[in-house]
Amino acid sequence: MKSTDLLKIAAIAVFTTSFAVGCASSGDEVTPADDPVECTGATPEVKNAIYAAKLKNARARNLGYEWRDTAKIIEEAEQAAADCENVRAKILADKAEQQAADAIAQHESEQAAVTEATAPVEESKYIGGYLVVSGDNLWSIAGQSSVYGNPYQWPLIYKANSGQIKDADLIFPGQYFNIPKATSSESAAAIEHAKTRGAWTVGETEASDIQYLNQ
Repeated sequence: MKSTDLLKIAAIAVFTTSFAVGCASSGDEVTPADDPVECTGATPEVKNAIYAAKLKNARARNLGYEWRDTAKIIEEAEQAAADCENVRAKILADKAEQQAADAIAQHESEQAAVTEATAPVEESKYIGGYLVVSGDNLWSIAGQSSVYGNPYQWPLIYKANSGQIKDADLIFPGQYFNIPKATSSESAAAIEHAKTRGAWTVGETEASDIQYLNQ
């Protein structure tokens, strides 16, 4: 065999071997890593949390009770959301909303205290009360110095407690009567009725008493 033929055979062998090795190597190549997930900004949950914080803080601001760092915390939450740090953004937004809620609650509490302090005290319609004991009647009760000091004013007690007095001439131990305050005209009307009531019968409601109650 000629030397030129041997060289050709050797060259073909080398080429074939290189091709085989190349193919084998290409199968062992490292696959490039997956591309990193692209940041798409805040999740809907985080967006809602930031919006809620802004809304509540705006109300606190309008009331003049905005806390000094609440707006800054909201800005930090928005930046964290933009950087796709959604967990941190949610925590910050919730913190800001709670601060705003506390500020509003403080305002409402102080307003309630002011309202309570300035609210007019309702004056009672009664000068006191009286617990009936054995032997009492409206005449004797009204005549006591601690009540009216004038027995003719008993109709005032009768009228104020008519819900539990069926007959002005019949009351019972253990009953509790409110003793009403009365204007001069009310006192005069009561005295007039006591003096002009007419005949009465125990156990019955006199017509004149009914007329007085309806005045």
